[in-house]
Amino acid sequence: MTDKGGNKMANKTLKQPIFKFLLIDVPIGRNFTPFVTQNLYFYSVFDAYYMSTKTLFFLLFFIILKSQGQYRFDGQINLDEGKTVYLSYIEDYRKLSRIYIDQIIRKTEVDSLGRFSFKGTNLPEENRIYRLHLDGCDVESKPNPHILGVCDFSQSVLFIANNSDTLNFSKSPNGQTFCQIASTNPSSDDLLQIESLKEEMIVDFNDFNSEANRKINSEKWFTSLQEFGLRLNEPLAELFIYDFLSDRRNETYSYYLKDLNDNLYYDHLLERLKKGYPETAYTQLYENEIHLDEQIASGKDTAIFTWKWILAFILALSLLLNLYLLFQRKRSREIIKKGILEKLTFQEQKIVHEILKEKTNKEIATDLFISVSTVKTHINNLYKKLNVSKREDIKGLFENQN
Repeated sequence: MTDKGGNKMANKTLKQPIFKFLLIDVPIGRNFTPFVTQNLYFYSVFDAYYMSTKTLFFLLFFIILKSQGQYRFDGQINLDEGKTVYLSYIEDYRKLSRIYIDQIIRKTEVDSLGRFSFKGTNLPEENRIYRLHLDGCDVESKPNPHILGVCDFSQSVLFIANNSDTLNFSKSPNGQTFCQIASTNPSSDDLLQIESLKEEMIVDFNDFNSEANRKINSEKWFTSLQEFGLRLNEPLAELFIYDFLSDRRNETYSYYLKDLNDNLYYDHLLERLKKGYPETAYTQLYENEIHLDEQIASGKDTAIFTWKWILAFILALSLLLNLYLLFQRKRSREIIKKGILEKLTFQEQKIVHEILKEKTNKEIATDLFISVSTVKTHINNLYKKLNVSKREDIKGLFENQN
């Protein structure tokens, strides 16, 4: 075979997969040049080593790049709904129901078709809860339109993702924004599914506003939502359910306290959180809340009983205090009255009693067997001693004491 032919065959062999060269049995310590023997082409140990090292380098580079991860969240919105899309990172599951400015980590503007994209490598490697929301407020025409970072024109979606996920938020067939999620992460749309169940639950509760209806639906939906959360196999999704059922503002709160005493689900959820999300804000907050709510739930009946006795004691004490004050007031008046009478002579005291009986001077004179002029003299002395100027003042002075 000519050199030209040999070189041609050698070049052709170079294009074959590298593992063919790695399997060639070549004696160590010898440097072979390419040659043809029985249609097999062998290469030197140096060439094989060089090519395998190069391949290993590229594999290692690919593994490192993959381990760093890169997220990409794409989507499309209606242009009349807004031009700015915000990405928020949520560590406090009690702040899922509202948009908070301090949760926002990035924002982007949509293009002429309403498309947006977030990408990067700075998110946690484990699953976390995120929110996308778009702001349709016309800030220039509406001064201070936002209340706690949200207004009537804001739309949002909660989802679960990590630093390696690719998500697409497409519009629904009827053009609604943030209603569909396509993701490489099977947990990304868990919160959307739960939202649908919550809407069904609210409809059931609103069918009839009665205690019996609330009790029946509480038992039904607590069980349904908890079982659904378990099937999702994502503790963060279960936290989303827990946040809703244990909200003190909801009608479900009283049943939640009862369920907390009777149901081991909450302890098992804590175990799943500690296993899947140790040392995270989600787990720490949940553990603190559960311990506090367990104390409230276990001491609820005792507390009601205790407060009944406390209120009864306060009422009894108040009644006794009022009786005492009335007695003291009466006694004080008697002392004052006695002090006033002590200023008067015995005859003047008799005149006072007659005046209080609404008797005239002539009637007083007849009852006391004295003259009318003597009655007038005693009355004038009374005016001076009591510092009054007429009979009505004397009446008022002593009647107030009575």
